[in-house]
Amino acid sequence: MKLSLLLLTLTVSGASAFAPAANHKQTTSTFGSTRLSAVDDKKEVREYFNTEGFSRWNKIYSDSDEVNSVQMDIRDGHGQTIQKILSWVEADGDITGKTVCDCGCGVGSLAIPLATMGAKISASDISDSMANEAARRAKEVGITDANFYTSDLESVEGKYDTVTCVDVAIHYPTEKMAEMVGHLCSLADNRVMISFAPKTWYYTILKKIGELFPGPSKTTRAYLHEEEVVVAALKKAGFAVARDEMTATNFYFSRLLEAKRV
Repeated sequence: MKLSLLLLTLTVSGASAFAPAANHKQTTSTFGSTRLSAVDDKKEVREYFNTEGFSRWNKIYSDSDEVNSVQMDIRDGHGQTIQKILSWVEADGDITGKTVCDCGCGVGSLAIPLATMGAKISASDISDSMANEAARRAKEVGITDANFYTSDLESVEGKYDTVTCVDVAIHYPTEKMAEMVGHLCSLADNRVMISFAPKTWYYTILKKIGELFPGPSKTTRAYLHEEEVVVAALKKAGFAVARDEMTATNFYFSRLLEAKRV
C-alpha cells in the first residue's frame, strides 16, 4: 500500500496521484448546504492496491524499467526516505534481535532490509497483493523468519521494540491522524518512526494544482498533515521526537520523524 505517502503526485497522466478521486457522492445537511460526504478511504485504498494500484506501485518499487520519469522520481524519493531510516538504525547499531512492526509495509521496501540487518520483522499491509509480494521478495533474498500478513493499521496488535509506518498517513484524514499515531505508539516499547506529507502553504498549493487534472488513475485521496498535530499526538502518547528528516524531490514530499518513549 505504500503509495508514497508524500508523493503528492500532481501529474496529469500515467503517474499515480493522490488528488481526491472523482465522482464521490455528496450529502446534504439539514440546512440544505452541500458538503463532501464521508468517503470510505480504507475501502478505496484496499481495492486500489489489490488491483490497478498494485500493478503500478509494484513496478515503481522495483528495478523495472517500465516506469515514466515521474514514477522514477517517486521511486528515488521513497528510496531516500527508506535509506534515511536504515542509516539511523545502522548508526544505533543495536537492531539485531529487536522486534520491528512495519505497518503498511507495501512490497517490503523497509521491512526486508531491516530483516537482513537482524531485526525480527512483523509486517502488515491492508492489501493482500502487497503483503504477498513483500513475502515473495523476502523469500527471494533468503529471509524465512519474517512475518508478512494482511491487516489494516487499526487491527495490528502486539508489542514491539520499534514501530514503523512509512508513506501511509497520506491515506488518513486529518481527523483520524492523531488516533492513528496514538495506536502506533501503543504498539511500541521504545520508538516509532513515521513519515507523512507535511501540510505547508507550498504543498497545499501543489495539491490543489494536482486536483485540476482529474483522471482514472487518481483513485485514492491524499491528505496532508500539520507537523504540530503529529508531534502533539506523539507527545500525548508519551513519545518525544529524537530525530527528523525531510525528503523532497519533484513529485515526492515526505517528513520523517523518529520519536522515542520518554
